Formats: sequence, C-alpha cells, structure tokens
Amino acid sequence: MKTVAPHDRPREKLARLGVAALGDNELTAIVIGQGRAHASALDLANAVLARCGGLDGLARARNDDLCGVRGIGPARAAQVLAAIELGRRTLSRAGRRHRVQLLTPRDVAEFLLPHYGAGPVEQFGVVLLDTKHRVLRTTVLSIGTLDASIVHPREIFREAASGGAAALVLFHNHPSGDPDPSPEDVELTRRLVKAGILMGIDVLDHVIVADVRYCSFKEKGLL
Repeated sequence: MKTVAPHDRPREKLARLGVAALGDNELTAIVIGQGRAHASALDLANAVLARCGGLDGLARARNDDLCGVRGIGPARAAQVLAAIELGRRTLSRAGRRHRVQLLTPRDVAEFLLPHYGAGPVEQFGVVLLDTKHRVLRTTVLSIGTLDASIVHPREIFREAASGGAAALVLFHNHPSGDPDPSPEDVELTRRLVKAGILMGIDVLDHVIVADVRYCSFKEKGLL
C-alpha cells in the first residue's frame, strides 16, 4: 500500500470519510487485512474481484475460488466468506424485531433473496408459517450440486409438523441466475402440494430465487 497516500489507504479513508466513501475493492482490502510480498491488500482485493467477476460474483464465491488467488490462503478466504455471510444475515434480519408476516409472493422473495439468492450451490428449504402467515422458522433441507438437489416429502412435512406450522412456502435457489422453473421443479411442487393436502398443512407457494430475481409458482399459476 506504499504507492497510496497514507490518508487514502482504505482504513484511513474509512476513518476519515465513513464506510460509504469506499469502493468495493477498498472494502474487500480491509477484510483481507494485509498483502503479500510485492502486492498490497488492495492489489489482492482487485485480484479477488477480477477472479470472481466483481461484487456480484464475490457474493457467490466459494473457498476454492478465493484460494485460487495468489496470496489468499485458507485464513484470508475464511475472513472474506465470513464477512459476506454476516452481510447476508444483517440484510435478512434488519428491522425485524417482530416475527415477519409473509402475505404475498414478493414478501417471500424479499425475505429469501438476501440470504439465498446468490448461493453458489442449489439449496432447497421451507419457510414455516403460523395461521397468520408469520414466519416460525426457515430451514434448508437439502444442499445439492450446481444443478440439482434431492428432497423427499416426508422430510418436508416432518419439519413442518415438528415446527407446529399451519402453512409453508417451499423455496430453492438457482445458481445459474435464471429463476425460471424446470419441469422437475413443477412436478416436485405438484407432488408436495398434494402431500400437504393429506397432511393438513397448506403449501402456499414455491419461490425460486436467483441473484436478485425470483419466480413464484403462485404468481405464474403453477400451483
């Protein structure tokens, strides 16, 4: 960081101007902490962002992606991944001192996107709701490959019954960034809706999230 004026180094700039004044690379440099021989923390940050395809890609990065940058070992990769996850959790819980009520597909999407929209692998889960459609809890039931996950109806409704849910919303993410459902998604959803009728637990929707977009089966008339 010797080529950068002392008052313009990321930490000093943050203290002087506030966090909003820093660029993506400067914030990443602060998380990385230190550079390596012949490369500053800012150089490493630029290399990380270039490898991941910018901030959007960084949000979906995995340990191996980060460790592929020279100078980023397991410890620094863990720092970056932890910072990303903290940001997701902060967004998903901000302003939510009371239980969240999900009345529309958009409500569901806004609830899920900060935490699951940029996931690097497919995750399938449920949002359990009470009789007023307030969130009881959110549970991931399956973590699959980049293009598939495995889930069984008994796992879903065991979770719903143990959680005292009156209704639930199915969800999963598409790492491809395209939230449109596959034929398999449609078939699985129909099976689960039928199972919910037998169990007396309403399956209100199936929402697919992908980056900043979503697809609601309810909105598309697929339920």
